[in-house]
Amino acid sequence: MDARAPYRAVTASDGHEAEGARRMESGADSGAGAAAEADPSGGFLRCFGRQVKLFRELAGLTQAQLGKLVGYGEAQIAAVEQGRRIPKPELIDAIDQQTGARGVLKAMKKEVAKARYPTFFRQYAELEAEAVELHAYDNHVVKGLLQTEEYARAVFSMWRPLLDPEVIEQRVAARMERQKLFSRRPAPLLSFVIEEQALRRPVGGRQVLRGQLEQLLLYGHERNVEMQVMPTERDEHAGLGGAFTLIHTKDQRRIGYMEVQEASILYTEPKKVSPLEATYGVLRAQALTPRESLAFIQKLLGEL
Repeated sequence: MDARAPYRAVTASDGHEAEGARRMESGADSGAGAAAEADPSGGFLRCFGRQVKLFRELAGLTQAQLGKLVGYGEAQIAAVEQGRRIPKPELIDAIDQQTGARGVLKAMKKEVAKARYPTFFRQYAELEAEAVELHAYDNHVVKGLLQTEEYARAVFSMWRPLLDPEVIEQRVAARMERQKLFSRRPAPLLSFVIEEQALRRPVGGRQVLRGQLEQLLLYGHERNVEMQVMPTERDEHAGLGGAFTLIHTKDQRRIGYMEVQEASILYTEPKKVSPLEATYGVLRAQALTPRESLAFIQKLLGEL
């Protein structure tokens, strides 16, 4: 998400904003996605890779032999051992079993999964995964949680400064992993207000946009998902302050999250979250209804 200039992430909670905001790389959801300059995950992944290499060698296996046993290529095993590739949970399980690691590698799966995200985004990602409600307004691109693999890859590929191909693939995989939220049971209540212009912008080309619009239609027909479009022609608009996300957790916490340029803010304090909730309510009233919105997206598909 790593070659961006560091920014300041501020978390607000318990009636005051946290002091000493951390310097990190930006870009979690709207399309940025660089890892932090001093992100410790890089060191952790290299350490994990050395553990994989150690167990492989103790088992008397070459990278090619291990790859064949776990269904991956030699180059992919090498990338894991060098800390350049973030392995999926099932690959960690397979390597642990085939090398006789006796659960040592499996025990690190959770930390490996966290390494997929920039440091500042990890707390939000954990909250998102456990949300009982999530409501989001987006204005420039389709929200990361809704993106197809091709659309996400196009977004990351256009980022400046340019991201390394391996970083792009890591961020795409992480974004796809977040979409497990849609299949989670009990199903969370999800709603999205998306600017018309974001739906018309041909990110990645017309075919990529077509696939993205088709995915929005699929999600929009789910019983627990409400999709709304904010038409460009509206002369009243409550969301001119920018995109944001609202999360309700199972322990009744209400959280607001925003990204603007090189700043990311996570709010848990009611006096900060309540205005965002009010704004979102007005946005939903100003936008097309969910039924009208699905018809509108279908119309856009017909124009491609």
